[in-house]
Amino acid sequence: MKQFSYTITDELGIHARPGGDLVKTAKTFASSITLACNGKTADAKRLIAVMSLGAKQGHLLTVTVEGDDEENAASALEAFLKTNL
Repeated sequence: MKQFSYTITDELGIHARPGGDLVKTAKTFASSITLACNGKTADAKRLIAVMSLGAKQGHLLTVTVEGDDEENAASALEAFLKTNL
């Protein structure tokens, strides 16, 4: 299991476009990917679940990756978050 945290810097937080791109990135991996923010958790491969987190600028997002390709998945998601959110 790999886990890391990221503080959202985008002034709009996780909104539709980057949320959709995040889901697309997550779906390329076989590992289970869970996002946690504000006491809520979501499957990173489901857009509605990701949007329901209500993650805004300044919120801490915890990403947990578990599976055969967890190393690559965690690295890719961390890079995605730093670039897009």
